Amino acid sequence: MNWAQLLHAGRNGAEPKDQKGIRREPYIIDADRISFSAPFRRLANKTQVHPLHDHDHIHHRLIHSVETASVGRSLGMGVGQWLEDEKHIAPGGRHDIAGMIQAACLAHDIGNPPFGHSGENAIGAWFAAQFRTESPLFTDVANHLKPEFIDFEGNAQGFRIISRLEMYRNDGGMRLSHGVLGAFTKYPVTADVQTAEKSGGNPYCGLKKFGVFHSEADHFHKIAYTLGLISEGTDENRWYRRHPLVFLVEAADDICYNIVDLEDAFTSGDLSYDDVKDLLTPLSHFATDRSANNTRAEHIAHLRALAIGGGVAACVEAFKTHYTAIMSGTFTSGLVEESDKAAEFAAIKKLANTQLFTAPRKTKLEVSGRATIHNVLNGILPVFTDLQAKGWDLDKLGDYETQLARAVELDLRDITDSYSALHAMADYTSGMTDRYAVKISRMLTGI
Repeated sequence: MNWAQLLHAGRNGAEPKDQKGIRREPYIIDADRISFSAPFRRLANKTQVHPLHDHDHIHHRLIHSVETASVGRSLGMGVGQWLEDEKHIAPGGRHDIAGMIQAACLAHDIGNPPFGHSGENAIGAWFAAQFRTESPLFTDVANHLKPEFIDFEGNAQGFRIISRLEMYRNDGGMRLSHGVLGAFTKYPVTADVQTAEKSGGNPYCGLKKFGVFHSEADHFHKIAYTLGLISEGTDENRWYRRHPLVFLVEAADDICYNIVDLEDAFTSGDLSYDDVKDLLTPLSHFATDRSANNTRAEHIAHLRALAIGGGVAACVEAFKTHYTAIMSGTFTSGLVEESDKAAEFAAIKKLANTQLFTAPRKTKLEVSGRATIHNVLNGILPVFTDLQAKGWDLDKLGDYETQLARAVELDLRDITDSYSALHAMADYTSGMTDRYAVKISRMLTGI
């Protein structure tokens, strides 16, 4: 792969028209469009780790996304400066790399449903149960498309939002630059192809999950071709090697959620001061003791800042070390895992898995969140079954179904068959905030 194509600033749709006399770099326009969008704004009320938490200092998805973008920009400047020094990119190109990573990081969680990853599982479980019924709405969906719903994936939903649904609907979406879309797409493969490749034993990291729905597949193929991503498979089963900047976006996310989740766990009382201090200290370049003038919370915040700096430096070096493999598409790990801080991050993940993610309050709220999502999907289902029965003619929708669609503000545009109907259901449910999902669940169940 080559940087001239990888940093392609052409847009996914018509070129934007800036105000007269004002020139913004393409990646700045991209970041602005993401930041001012409704799906990004809704992240303020979506779970990061602790669902529906009443503590104001606990992170939610929007704050996590902003912090990830900040770390991503630092990673981009570090790698970009090295690429300039090595003459891989033109002087000043580090700003393009840092800006593209920052924009992609802002959007990286934009497709996540309410209640975090447990929300993805809840949506998938509901669809899996429906596919086992005899309802024509579900039996009419081709078998190779069913994994999109059974294994519902926020990454693919995010690509659908930024490239299709938001702003210029069905005409480029947010019309972001190709380079940012490439950096965003962590899993450049559709669900059916990913399933086939994984079952065949393909270990490539970009195939761990899927990141593109079939509804946006042709669109992504064009973007990938423009960027010069390495193509694999046949025309019917096409997938791609990752854009090199994906590894930096992924590293920014890994650094933030690992380190900041620890700080949140201390704030919420799920982990002790000593546990968090002992895990954060080795990540920084130097140790710092708590002074008499600092509270424990202030010391943890200081350690968190130092640990992020240590993680950034380690991942920049890992990118340099594995540069040839990254550019040839053969690197199939993560920068955090291949850095000299791998053991320190592994210790954090181990503790999080055994104590943080299994905390009683989190577990109880995830169970409640699953029921909430299922209530919402069960509640809106009659609209879509009736719409199918009426030949997808909105004007023939029944009185109650029309009232229901109006009450919950369902978007019924672009529904022409069962496949598009199920995506409309997923669009609606995954787009909810935690609190709005609870509100609609209560209304639909009468509780």
